[in-house]
Amino acid sequence: MADRSLELTFLGANGTVTGSKHLLSTGRAQVLVDCGLYQGYKQLRLRNWGTLPVHDHPDAIVLTHAHLDHSGYLPRMVRNGYRGPVYCTPATAALCGLLLPDSAYLQELDASFANKKGFSKHQPAEPLYTVEDAQTALGLLRTVEFEARFDLPGGLTGSLTRAGHILGAGSLLVDDGARKVLFSGDLGREQDLMMEPPHPRPHADVVVMESTYGGRQHDGDDPAEALIDVIKRVVARGGTIIIPAFAVGRTQALLLLLYQLRRAHKLPEVPIYVDSPMAIATTGLYAAHPRDHRLSPELCAAAFAVAEYVRDAEGSKLLDKRGGPAIIISAAGMATGGRVVHHLKRFAPDPNSAIILAGFQAAGTRGASLAAGVDKLKIHGRYVPVNAEVVQLDMLSAHADQDELLGWLEHGDAPRCTYLVHGEPDASDALRHAIEEQLRWNVRVPDYRETIDIYAQ
Repeated sequence: MADRSLELTFLGANGTVTGSKHLLSTGRAQVLVDCGLYQGYKQLRLRNWGTLPVHDHPDAIVLTHAHLDHSGYLPRMVRNGYRGPVYCTPATAALCGLLLPDSAYLQELDASFANKKGFSKHQPAEPLYTVEDAQTALGLLRTVEFEARFDLPGGLTGSLTRAGHILGAGSLLVDDGARKVLFSGDLGREQDLMMEPPHPRPHADVVVMESTYGGRQHDGDDPAEALIDVIKRVVARGGTIIIPAFAVGRTQALLLLLYQLRRAHKLPEVPIYVDSPMAIATTGLYAAHPRDHRLSPELCAAAFAVAEYVRDAEGSKLLDKRGGPAIIISAAGMATGGRVVHHLKRFAPDPNSAIILAGFQAAGTRGASLAAGVDKLKIHGRYVPVNAEVVQLDMLSAHADQDELLGWLEHGDAPRCTYLVHGEPDASDALRHAIEEQLRWNVRVPDYRETIDIYAQ
């Protein structure tokens, strides 16, 4: 064992829920686990423009799932010269085929809009990466099935087990023959509307664990009832409901809830719009990957037909001009960009309207500002008053809460050490305390760019 070497460096999602990147180094090769984009505070977003502190480039990348905070930095890696393999599940590859070009398109669009309006401090404003970079990144994807072992550089092997959360999401176990390191990825809920619960935790010597809701328990209220309460209130006063929703997972869960409410004759006769080309395309993938969720083909077809889909920009603009009540579901889920920002500019000043936050809002995002009760919001370089009702429905989250995280962890033998990432500082520390108190395990919250020796654990 003396000639073995395995180090782990934390390069993202430390003290925040975005930018997930963890580097395993064997001395002969480097493997990057997740390749996420930073969102939220500017000082974090600025890291997206830097280069990773690795020797040249990693030899391989593995994605636990497709959300941009785990995959969205990949086109930037390509722009900086990376051409190695990127391993992921088939559903993750399919989602990346939608998410990465869409993210790149928005990067280009935002840069163009900033140059046109002149509100960027950089002249000219440039995108973080382009659609061409994203397409090149997609050509690097190598699909692996759940539970199947696959070879990684440096004598490592990997395998993915189902994590719930979204289509294709997995927990990654990396084995060098003597030590095993488990990366939880983002874990789903035990009683999710659409996804099966996470599979039991595999044994590992070291666990790298998400802690998004590490200090909270999800509200036990029925999400359908909570949703209909807001809708009835807003429709009665003639307002419009804006729901910033992640295109992957959250949009589809909302459509399922709205379908169930309409079928039960509880939903007022109000038009429902999905205004996100990427969310529309993602919805079609549920039929293509039936083993990755719990819905029957018939329920998929019926639930996803409850809304009218808005595909072009002109149609999106018309939504802001129409009169009468409506429900508009639009990306992005934390209101960091995309069409929903234009809808917020139009409807946030309207006291008859409402903004429903349907999940976790990372610190520094517009969604977090709305959840905190701000009276104005900066959009496209100008401040917009927030007079609309703001409602946060945490029970719609696709992340496990503290009890669910602890339940997943305690399965099997205790690891030598558990490291908590992908959480705001208070959430990670609350989960650390709970693990120490309830499980009596060795647990730490690592620092950004900290390196640990797996063999010293």
